[in-house]
Amino acid sequence: MKAGKRMVSGNASSILSALLVFLVFNCTAQISPGELTRAHAQLEGMLNCTKCHTLGDKVSNEKCLDCHKEIKSRIDQKKGYHASSEVKGKDCFSCHSDHHGRAFEIVRFDEDKFNHDLTGFKLTGAHTKPDCAACHKAERIESADLKKKESTYLGIKPDCITCHKDVHKNTLSTDCKSCHNADKFRPATLFDHAKTDFPLKGKHKDAACSRCHEITFENSAMFQKWAGVPFNSCVVCHEDVHKGQFGTNCKECHNEDSFNPVLGNSTFNHNDTDFPLLGRHRQLDCSKCHKTGEQTSAGQVFQDYKGKDFKACITCHKDVHETKFGPDCRKCHSEESFQKRMSPETFDHTLTGYALEGKHIVVDCKKCHTTPKMTDALTHNRCADCHTDFHKGQFITETKKPDCKDCHTVDGFQGSNYTVEMHNKGNFPLEGAHLATPCLACHQKNTEWTFKDMGRQCIDCHKDIHEGYINEKYYPQKACNQCHVEEAWTSVKFEHTLTGFTLQGKHDKISCTDCHKPDPVQTEPKKVAFTGLKQDCTTCHDNIHDRQFDVEGVTDCKRCHKFEAWKPSAFDHNTARFVLDGAHKDVACAKCHTAEIVEGKQVVKYRLEKFECATCHSD
Repeated sequence: MKAGKRMVSGNASSILSALLVFLVFNCTAQISPGELTRAHAQLEGMLNCTKCHTLGDKVSNEKCLDCHKEIKSRIDQKKGYHASSEVKGKDCFSCHSDHHGRAFEIVRFDEDKFNHDLTGFKLTGAHTKPDCAACHKAERIESADLKKKESTYLGIKPDCITCHKDVHKNTLSTDCKSCHNADKFRPATLFDHAKTDFPLKGKHKDAACSRCHEITFENSAMFQKWAGVPFNSCVVCHEDVHKGQFGTNCKECHNEDSFNPVLGNSTFNHNDTDFPLLGRHRQLDCSKCHKTGEQTSAGQVFQDYKGKDFKACITCHKDVHETKFGPDCRKCHSEESFQKRMSPETFDHTLTGYALEGKHIVVDCKKCHTTPKMTDALTHNRCADCHTDFHKGQFITETKKPDCKDCHTVDGFQGSNYTVEMHNKGNFPLEGAHLATPCLACHQKNTEWTFKDMGRQCIDCHKDIHEGYINEKYYPQKACNQCHVEEAWTSVKFEHTLTGFTLQGKHDKISCTDCHKPDPVQTEPKKVAFTGLKQDCTTCHDNIHDRQFDVEGVTDCKRCHKFEAWKPSAFDHNTARFVLDGAHKDVACAKCHTAEIVEGKQVVKYRLEKFECATCHSD
């Protein structure tokens, strides 16, 4: 008998040793599927796995970007290739997988097929011809950290002067694209002189550029001056043959087609001046505004308004509004007549001190200006000066009288700019699921909105479905937060030890409703009984032993079983009336404890009354 036991023990040791050897080699093979590429070689080794991998999950994009900060920065700014629609939403490892060996190219880049448009810098014209390396040079990278990289396409600004020499020597804008296209620098096909402060007219169109824009040499390099050329007066370029007699504004009498002929008073086009004649001004004789008498010297003819703001009507006309609406009468009146007012839509309401915005723009003037004179003063400091308080004073307190604009905008009363942050400064901060709850779910339960005296307890809004089903001591004053959290009703944090029945083993892992069954008679919502449950094992579990182990009418399963699992049993046969000795120790339980049919069901007989040898063994 003893020799047999030693033989079994020896075999078991051999099997166990073999199993350990198998597990060690097998686990080692499973830890790394292969060597990392040369760029990641410093991450080799078991202790570095979690720098890229998340235990129990795939490789994390966040961990990749923790190292590749230059890529993360571009993605955060929604710039560059990695923020494009082609890459966005992908896992890093879908393009840059690893563990394929030191020589594996983790960045496989086909320069010929790469769509440069996805970087945010579309290649056009001459940019499509050069090799990538012609632009992507280390000396053009601004970041010192990026310059250290062996190979990178990052860090180069898309400004023209990053690659091209500024031949204008910082005298013009560095936005070369405003004048030049990507095909070639000369000629500057996009430049339009008409959009400058000096549009070319008449003979100026035929003049060579160099007549006005001087060509010089600086540091042995040709430089043509395009900016800073004075043009405020004709005499800057042209000789004043009148020696200043008629000022420097030659256009008063001449045009750009020719100095000759001179425009006479009868044919003079006043529209060439800064004051075109419109309306009633056309009918006036020149002498009504200009001094043309013999006593006027030649140098003063038609120079009456030199230095005056003749665009302001009040230079000639009396301001009957006493400067209330500014000096530009044309905002409301036309040059046809002062009595004829312009369309109200053209009036600049900002001059009144109350700018029209949002829905106020489309309101009929008479809705606010109810008096005969539009210039009569209106009270307009608060919204309530015109609008009825829809909330009927709910927000008014002894110390505060808020206005509509605190929550609404002039674009409409529908919607509100009352933020969660503002709500959280009140007496009911929004947390959990309340953050996602629409305002009307709490504040418009009926037809009217309510914001005052709503209560702050859970039962003020939520129905207590546990009433009568849970002892009030577990949630005093029906405080739902004793068991529930605001994130979701299904998240429960009840301390079960308070009931006198501590959850252990399997009990701590099952759902509440596995023991606390919903009332089958109730309609929705189903009510669950949390009171009145006995703590006996057989209240929930079938007594498969048919009361064999009852003590005073109760079967205490814990005497033999543990909370983790029914099997293996904690029963110690040596504490029973029949201690197992010798060969009895190796006999299967079923050899002695056989099944019987009791009241129509099969029950294993564990409680034996006779222990004589003859009960089990034949003579």
